[in-house]
Amino acid sequence: MQIQIYILAIVILIFSIVVHEVMHGYIAYRLGDNTAKFMGRLTLNPIPHIDLLGTIIIPLLLIVSRSPILFGWAKPVPVNFNNLHNPKRDSVYVALAGPASNFVLAIIFTIFYHLFSFFPLLATVFWYGVYINLILGIFNLIPIPPLDGGRIAVGLLPWKYSCMLERLEPFGLYIIIVLLFLGFFNFTVFPLVEYLSRLLIGGSFYG
Repeated sequence: MQIQIYILAIVILIFSIVVHEVMHGYIAYRLGDNTAKFMGRLTLNPIPHIDLLGTIIIPLLLIVSRSPILFGWAKPVPVNFNNLHNPKRDSVYVALAGPASNFVLAIIFTIFYHLFSFFPLLATVFWYGVYINLILGIFNLIPIPPLDGGRIAVGLLPWKYSCMLERLEPFGLYIIIVLLFLGFFNFTVFPLVEYLSRLLIGGSFYG
């Protein structure tokens, strides 16, 4: 049964990150940019979105190593911000769409969790659905480019500070990795996930 749960957890993870990326492209399309639509990325078919490292290898390694967290990423949906009606303002909406979709999914999985709580296998799977989407939503709101939170901050900050933050994007992944190893997320992201999990399902993900 444990293997079945892990497989279903990976399926939920892939579905959740695909929805995340599709929503970026869909909101961009609604705001004037059809790049994602033209490239066939406004689809829930996971194949065009799969990133070998972020969608397959990293999640599998996390599960095999019994990591307390499970996350991943897909190929970013292409967006030409110059095509947006108001690039600076609309880029905020495009960036926000991804994490917002994960919070909506977390609520949906919460409803299913409570409806099927008397079926242990289903309850555990929906529990993972809540957990995964809270992690994806909150983690992506960290204000470091290229995460969505960084793009939101770039769109909201005054021009001078916006440009300064935008220059961090080539180094953003390395900054995130360093913060991860320093345990920064242990007292920022995870306590927030813990708090929201208690609100949604009345229990803790960490024991």
